[in-house]
Amino acid sequence: MKSINPDDFKVVDKIELSKIPTNLFNGADGDEKESKLNKVQAKLSEFQDVMYAHNKYGVLICLQGMDTSGKDSLIREVFKEFNPRGVVVHSFKTPNSSEFEHDYLWRHYLALPEKGKFAVFNRTHYENVLVTRVHPEYILSENLPEIEKVEDITPMFWENRMKQINNFEKHISQNGTIVMKFYFHMSKEEQRKRLLRRLEEEKHHWKFSPGDLKEREHWDEYMEYYEEAINKTSTGIAPWYIIPSDDKEMARYIVAKIIWEEMQKHTDIKEPELDEKVKANFAEYKKQLEN
Repeated sequence: MKSINPDDFKVVDKIELSKIPTNLFNGADGDEKESKLNKVQAKLSEFQDVMYAHNKYGVLICLQGMDTSGKDSLIREVFKEFNPRGVVVHSFKTPNSSEFEHDYLWRHYLALPEKGKFAVFNRTHYENVLVTRVHPEYILSENLPEIEKVEDITPMFWENRMKQINNFEKHISQNGTIVMKFYFHMSKEEQRKRLLRRLEEEKHHWKFSPGDLKEREHWDEYMEYYEEAINKTSTGIAPWYIIPSDDKEMARYIVAKIIWEEMQKHTDIKEPELDEKVKANFAEYKKQLEN
């Protein structure tokens, strides 16, 4: 199987989603994918322990994609070897009444990772320039100045919002949060198959929602707005990675490998050295415990 190079998936120039394949590794062996993922899982788990001891960085993993693109199962499989104290998952749904009393980024600030920990945003602050663009009436619930009706929401409103998101990510990056953003690039046909499976297999019935079909009707709009958001917010400090996601197992391995490779660039993350006075007294401490 071809080796994974993070730069092959990172957005550094303007992209067109329609020209990017949703499956790069047709016919890859399932056992090999699982074996490679297991190895990366173990290395990430050990690295997080060191990062926790180092206590200077947090890591924010942002996952975006259409319904059924594999975000939930990726979280389960990629992070299952982590110490439970070392990773926190946040699934952002429709804001509640308290959240609507603050600006749209407020709840995301509250969920940022502590130093030494990973936070995974399953759906992210980007919902505020994706779902709300497909359904601009949702913006009215934010009770914003000078926005009384949908017609008041101008193209400049969305431009400003994406600049605000860039500033948010710049701010947290400069204060020790490492940001990686993953878009799960799935074909419309593959989504159709996965939605059908939810209807056909009883164990998956609970996952099905008629709302998934309603959102599917807006597929082309979502692709347009995803493409625009990715192009305007993929930066050196908070890059987007486009992950071919028709093959869930391969997508999990690609994401895990990218996280591992990118974290290796932070060569200052090491276990702290013990105080020399403490080390000098090891023999005495050992003697006390033996006696």
